[in-house]
Formats: sequence, structure tokens, C-alpha cells
Amino acid sequence: MTLWINWHLLHFPLLPMNSLDRSNITQSSDSEERTCPADEEAGSSRKRARSDVLLSVQRAQDPKLSAPEMVHKTDYQRYLLTIEYIGTSFVGWQKQKQTRTVQGVLEEAFHKFVGKPVESAGSSRTDKGVHALGNVCHVDVQRVSKRKPGEILHPHEPLVVKRAINHFLQEDAGDISVLNVRCVPPDFHCRFNAKERIYYYRILAGTETISIFERGRAWHVQESLDIVSMQQACQFLIGHHDFSSFRAAGCQANSPFRTLDELHVCYVHTWPHIPSEMGRDWSIGVDLQGSKNSGLNSSAVFFDEIVGIQADANMSSFVENQSKEESMQLRDREAKLHHVSRKTDKFAHGGKLQCIVVKARARSFLYHQVRLMVGLLKAVGTGALQVADAHRILEARSVIATPTIAPAHGLYLANVKYDFDRDDIETQGS
Repeated sequence: MTLWINWHLLHFPLLPMNSLDRSNITQSSDSEERTCPADEEAGSSRKRARSDVLLSVQRAQDPKLSAPEMVHKTDYQRYLLTIEYIGTSFVGWQKQKQTRTVQGVLEEAFHKFVGKPVESAGSSRTDKGVHALGNVCHVDVQRVSKRKPGEILHPHEPLVVKRAINHFLQEDAGDISVLNVRCVPPDFHCRFNAKERIYYYRILAGTETISIFERGRAWHVQESLDIVSMQQACQFLIGHHDFSSFRAAGCQANSPFRTLDELHVCYVHTWPHIPSEMGRDWSIGVDLQGSKNSGLNSSAVFFDEIVGIQADANMSSFVENQSKEESMQLRDREAKLHHVSRKTDKFAHGGKLQCIVVKARARSFLYHQVRLMVGLLKAVGTGALQVADAHRILEARSVIATPTIAPAHGLYLANVKYDFDRDDIETQGS
């Protein structure tokens, strides 16, 4: 036994204890919504522990290995998938025992397709209730012949994978769908290769009853919101900061510093926006000045004006030394936009509610960062806090200073961007 141990020590160099910790193996870049540590530990197994040890040994010999999924199995094809799902139907992304999760449902669909278990990884591990318009994950698949067991076949084309997986997903509950599939190299990681993530948060403001089609899809607040004050508060948060005030307990990121590239607030139409016969006739016959005209020209001018106002609102930005007059002018334009939107929406469901969308863009986010920032912006919009309080709370560097956290069901992971200019990455399926 002693001789075996000595041989083992000669061939496997001693590693520091923290090298076996997955949090030290991975990069500091993290996604917005992560499951709590207890949930992640519950899904661990001896097999994963052995792979962690093997990865630690390989990293000691090759420092370029930085992601836990970099060890690739022979004859496996790695597919990169863009998926959308209704977050309220799941308890989150991360696979857990006896609970319905996005990762669990997706891996089960692949199991039915290829006839054997598969392993996947997500770019952003969304929490319970968080929706996705374009989350990204990768799955390693080995295609084995069903007629000749043990025979390895050429990997499926991305389009075949997309159609097959969607077939099995629709047989389930139909609340998750694959949008795109592409083949990527074995060392490509959906989480660590991500260059940018975009989140949207939807708020419906007003005392009217929320439409049944909007339940579980937006945060309904009873107060009206001052969108200009909210946008001004955004300017204190954009840039590279210590976001400890917007970092929930349980965050596993190594550093509270993040670079927020964009934080923007704008009005949008409520959903569903379906015109009636009366609304269609009114939009054709009346222009912005209220004069009645015949034909489609006035209609075109009318909607061009709406688009122009919307563009002005989207392009609005604020700086600390902005004059009071400029602020009032923009406030008038935003009010005009909202007035026109409500006028055109008077025949649609939920037209009396303000629909406000907050856009957040960065390479990575801290745990609950977006929802905590939205909670702050909502407080500013209602007048509970002043615009300057956004800077005070940021500098406090404590989540206790943040007034509230927005509920999960208003948050949407919209897009995860990558650099696909490398020649060894194939074109995406459609």
C-alpha cells in the first residue's frame, strides 16, 4: 500500500485545497440569475467530484484550461442551443431532484432523442419565475447506432437536432422551445465565451386590473411612474462600479465589481396590442392635429410621428450637468409619447396601464443585480426616493441600503452574445 501511495504522489503533484473548489476553477464572470448554493450542492455526485479532481490536475499542467466543462469526451459533438421558455413554469434553470427545471426538461428531451443521458451547461442559470427570450446552453451528444449497438455515427445536423428536440418538448408541456442550434468546438463554453448579456424588465403601472394575458409576465405596481426621473437615476449606475448594494446574499461571484454598459427606461405598448374595427378606422381618419382626412397618407404620417417620438425617447440620455430646461423638454416629449400611446391603445386590452421596460446590458451580472436595480428605479419613479439617492445607495456598498427587489416574473433574459468569427465554428441551424 505504501509503494502505491508513493507512486501516486510522484505522478499527481500535490494541489492546494482551493484548487478542488469549483468556484476557484471558473472565471469570475457570472450571470444575473443563479440558483442558491444549497441547490447546486444537492445535485452533486461522486462522478462530478472525480471530474473536478481530474480537471484540477490538468489545469496544474495546462493553465489555459479555465472552465469546468473544457474536458471533452471523444466522439461527442457539442451543440449550442438558443432557447426560450416561460419561467413561471419552472423552479429555475439548474437541474434538481423531483422538481421541474429548464435543464432537467431539456436533458430529458435529448435523452428521448439519442437514447442515452446527456450533459448540458447554461449560459445563465435563471431563477424560478424568470423568463427567457434567448437563453443559451450547450449539450454534448454522442450519436450511437440503434441497429448496431456500440457503433458511433456521424453527428446529427443542427436542423435535425432542433426539430427533434422541439418535437419532444412539445409532447411535454410546450413551455420551452429551441430557437436555434449550431455546432461548436469541444472547448467552446456557453457561459465563459459569452461577450454580452441583455435583460429586459417589464413593469405595468396603474390602478387598473392587469390583463389575464399579462399575469406572471410583468410587475404590476399601483402607482404611476415618472420615467424621466427613473432614466436620470440610471446614469449613476452605468459604468464600472462596486455593485455590492445590488448583490443578493448567496452570490458566488469572486468580486462585486461589474461594468454596466447600458441601463435604459422607455415606454412600450401593452400586450396584446390588437386593434379593433373602430380603432383601425380611427387611426386611418385622424392625424396628430385631430383633422379628418381620407386615404392612407394621413395614417402613414400619424404612425411615422409616433415612431419618431419613440426614437427620441429611446435615444434620450442624461448627464449630471444637464440643464433644467433640457430635462423639462424631454419630459414633455416622454409625456407626449405616453399620451399618443394611450390614445392609440384605447381600444386595446389594458390600455390604461403604463407599460415600462427597463433594459440592462453587460457582460455579466451579480446575483439578483438587475432585479435590485429595478427595485431602486421603481422607488425613484414613484417619488419614494430622489434621483440623487441612486448614487447614495450605490456608494453604500450594502444590499441593505437598496429599497426593494423586483419580483422574478417581470424579468426576461433576452440575448446572450458571442464572437462567432472563428473559422472552426459552423453556421447556425434555422
